[in-house]
Amino acid sequence: MKDVYPNKAEDCIHKCAIALGSNLGNSLEILEAALEILSQTSGIILQSKSSWYQTKAIGPPQPDYLNGCALLRVKMIPKLLLKALLDIENQFGRVRQERWGPRTLDLDLLLYENLILDTPTLQIPHPRMSDRPFVLVPLAEIASDWVEPVSGRTIQNLLQDVNQRDVRLFQG
Repeated sequence: MKDVYPNKAEDCIHKCAIALGSNLGNSLEILEAALEILSQTSGIILQSKSSWYQTKAIGPPQPDYLNGCALLRVKMIPKLLLKALLDIENQFGRVRQERWGPRTLDLDLLLYENLILDTPTLQIPHPRMSDRPFVLVPLAEIASDWVEPVSGRTIQNLLQDVNQRDVRLFQG
């Protein structure tokens, strides 16, 4: 019989939030397929997802993005979750050529419980999430009361500070 109180981090279930984005190829199909892969990945439970939003791209001239967020329950440490996300990006041909350039799929780990982590390869909460309406609008849809641990503010409260003009509900 398994212990009721797990003693390994990977046995615990952690609440996480991720952002998804795409602006190359059939973005809607890619995002939906990425969610399906996530839901079938061992150690990841897809709890909920936001609507999709069409947003203006940041950076060099490029097509608009489709963006959304999802809440996960995971049985893995943040580093392994990041690896899983990067592996899924690679399955969809993600190429990192230019900062803020176009991409087939972008998966960002936004929040992991109330953890604050700053390493050379991973920062939690995501360092720019509080400035990005294309993250905060869909995240507020599914986790408005989640407190971002650095600022101590809820997602809904952070959303009030950003310009949402270029974030439109995708009508597909």
